[in-house]
Amino acid sequence: MNRRELLKRMGGACSALALSRFAIAQAAPGNHFVGTRSSLEGYRIPDWFRDAKFGIWSHWGPQSAIEDGDWYARKMYIQGTDQYLYHVETYGHPSKVGYKDLVDNWKAAKWDPDHLMSLYKKAGAKYFVSMGVHHDNFDLWDSKYTRWNAVRMGPKKDVVGLWRDAAHKQGLRFGVSEHLWISYKWFAVSHGSDKTGPLAGVSYDGVDPQYADLYHDADCARFAGLTKVDWSDNGIPESWKKHYLDRMTDLIDKYQPDFLYTDGHLPFEEYGLKMVAHLYNVSAQLHGGVTEAVYTSKEETDCAIGTCLLDHERSVSDEIAKNPWQTDTCIGQWHYKRGQQYKTAKKVIDMLADIVSKNGNLLLNFPLPNSGELDYEELVVLDGITAWMTVNSEGIYATRPWKIYGEGPSTKVDAQTERFNESKRPAMTAEDIRFTTKGSTLYAFVMGWPEKEAVVRALGLASAQAPGKIQKAELLGYKGELKWKQDETSLKVEMPAEKISEVAITLKVELA
Repeated sequence: MNRRELLKRMGGACSALALSRFAIAQAAPGNHFVGTRSSLEGYRIPDWFRDAKFGIWSHWGPQSAIEDGDWYARKMYIQGTDQYLYHVETYGHPSKVGYKDLVDNWKAAKWDPDHLMSLYKKAGAKYFVSMGVHHDNFDLWDSKYTRWNAVRMGPKKDVVGLWRDAAHKQGLRFGVSEHLWISYKWFAVSHGSDKTGPLAGVSYDGVDPQYADLYHDADCARFAGLTKVDWSDNGIPESWKKHYLDRMTDLIDKYQPDFLYTDGHLPFEEYGLKMVAHLYNVSAQLHGGVTEAVYTSKEETDCAIGTCLLDHERSVSDEIAKNPWQTDTCIGQWHYKRGQQYKTAKKVIDMLADIVSKNGNLLLNFPLPNSGELDYEELVVLDGITAWMTVNSEGIYATRPWKIYGEGPSTKVDAQTERFNESKRPAMTAEDIRFTTKGSTLYAFVMGWPEKEAVVRALGLASAQAPGKIQKAELLGYKGELKWKQDETSLKVEMPAEKISEVAITLKVELA
C-alpha cells in the first residue's frame, strides 16, 4: 500500500504523525547503526547542517514561568541563593510549596509558534530547536513515560509537536534539546533541607514519595548536599538510565528530529549509544537510506571520529576545526529573567562570522517569558540580526573556511580555548576580518565600518596566503561603483561616503 492509498483508506484524515510512521515502515533500511562506538564512528555530519550555519533555540519550559532566570527548580532548594530567597518570599518555604506546585503557573497564554517561527526564518535561521526536557524532569511533549508533561500540566499543549509543525511550515529543520540525563543528581537538592534558621532540618517537599516520579527516589538524596553538580555518570542507578532511554526513544519516535542536543557528554554508554543509533536509523529510514540527523555532545572524545557533533556551550573554537562544530549560546540567560540585559545584534553578528569562519554553526537561544511572547528588547535584537542577514547572508550560508579564519587584533586573544569563553572576547572592530569561501568566491567580513578604506592584508599579492590576482571586488548592499586596489601588501577598498552598516560589512571577492 502506498502513501496515496493509505490516505484514501483513512478518508484523508491521516495525521502527520501517522504518515511519518508509515514512511519509516515503508522506507529502505539505509545505513543501519548499532549502539556501539565502533558502529557510530561511520557517521558523518550531513551537508544540510554544514550549510545552515545559524539556528534559533527556544529554551522554554515551566521554570520560565517564574521569570527569575536559570536553574530555578534547583536553586530554589539551595538556602541562601537569590532564587531560594525569592521563592520563600513569593511562594513560601520549599518544605511546603515546592516546584511541583509551580508547574501549572506556566500558561503560555500568548504563545504563537507559527508567528515566532516566521520571525526566526526572516532572521535567517535555517534550523529551530525546541527544548524537550530540562533538568527539572518535566517533558514538553505528550510523554508516554511520565505524567509530568506539558500536555497534562501547565499549558496543556504539545509544545514540542507544535514547534515542530511550525518549523516544518517554514521549511526549517527541526531539533530538540534534552537535559534529562543529569536530572537524578541535579534535582537531588529537593531532598535536602535548610541548614540554619527556624526550619533547619525540615525536609523539602522532594522527600514526599508520592512525587518521586518528579523529584526521583529517596536514594538520590546522597547528592542533595552538592553545591556544584557532578556532571558524571557515577552513582546514577541503572533504573534511571533505562528510564532515560525509554523517554528519549519516545521523543525520537514521536517527532523524528533532525537534530538532538544533549546538555553534556553522550551519557550512560550503552544506553546513550542505543539512543544515538536509533536517532540515526530513524532519520535514514525517512531520507531514503541517508542519515540526516545530527546529535551533539560537549565531550571532544565523543565526536573525535564520526559519532556526533561537538558542541561548545557559550564558547568558541580558537582555530579552524577539521570537523563541523557548533556554539550554543543565549542573548541573555537560558531561562527568561525579568530585566535581563541582552547581547546586542552586533555581538551576535561578531560571534556568527567568527564561528562560521572556523567551520562552525551558531545556535542562539531567545528565552521566552511565561506568556510565550518575545519582549520588546528581544525583538530589537532579532530585528538587528534580520537586517544584517538580509544583506550579508550569502557570505554565511553554504560556505566553507578559507586558508585562515581571520586577521586583526581579535585573532591574538589569549586563553580562547577555555570553556564559557565568550565573555572574554573583546568586541571586534574594522581592524578585524573574518573569511569564508564558496567556490572561487571569497567573503571578507570587516567587523566594523572603516572610516576611509577597508584594508585586508591577507589578500595582498605577496601575503603568506598567496590568494592570487583578484578579478573583482564588491561590497554587499552597495549598488554604486566600488573603488578598490590590490597591491603586494593588501587589498584596499575605499568606503562609500554613506555608511551602509553599523555592524559588519561584507566584501565579496572573486579570485582567479
